[in-house]
Amino acid sequence: MSAAHSRSTTIDWQAASRDLDSDGVARIPRLLDEHACAALRALYAQPELYRSRVVMARHGYGRGEYQYFRDPLPPQVQALREAAYAGLAPLANQWAQRLRQSHRYPATLAEFRADCAAAGQVRPTPLLLRYGPGDYNCLHQDVYGAVAFPLQVIVQLSAPGRDFEGGELVLVEQRPRRQSCARVVSLQQGDAAVIAVRQRPVAGTRGDTRVQLRHGVSAIRQGERYALGVILHDAA
Repeated sequence: MSAAHSRSTTIDWQAASRDLDSDGVARIPRLLDEHACAALRALYAQPELYRSRVVMARHGYGRGEYQYFRDPLPPQVQALREAAYAGLAPLANQWAQRLRQSHRYPATLAEFRADCAAAGQVRPTPLLLRYGPGDYNCLHQDVYGAVAFPLQVIVQLSAPGRDFEGGELVLVEQRPRRQSCARVVSLQQGDAAVIAVRQRPVAGTRGDTRVQLRHGVSAIRQGERYALGVILHDAA
């Protein structure tokens, strides 16, 4: 599983930041190899690793289920979370400045988690998601308290066309005084998508505007789909 760590440390985060600035999403191909994906999927059946399990239909979130990891996170998930935070913190600070927000993000995940803890947010939020036939995830934003990092990572752990059909990642963007715009992000097994959690700045003729974003997953037509969500702020 060390491959997951070494690959995350070689990502061109500047290129990813440019894609996020222009499109609101950055695709990172082959973040994990097939063996790493299989090892992560296998963790779903180990309940001692998790602090809670959510059945989406019980809460109106869609259909399917997910489990939040407890501390300490599995080493491969912790390594990816640390690398993603360090790589994305500069862009998060640029966005905060453009959105005229006073909050600034420290250089390391440990420092940021201390900020979360000071605000009463102490529960880790990385999660594994599992979808079966007919399952889907409604459009939503992963915000768990007053302190929220503006970006997150979603890793596709199953192979489309082999393990499942359907189940596309869907992003919806709402700009002021415009109709919503939807986008489908195609990911292969081991690919990751970096997306905005809640909002991002978009340059306009009169300066930056605040664009709202939500994401979800379309219905699984057949098979089973697993995904890893790496959210960088903790929950209250």
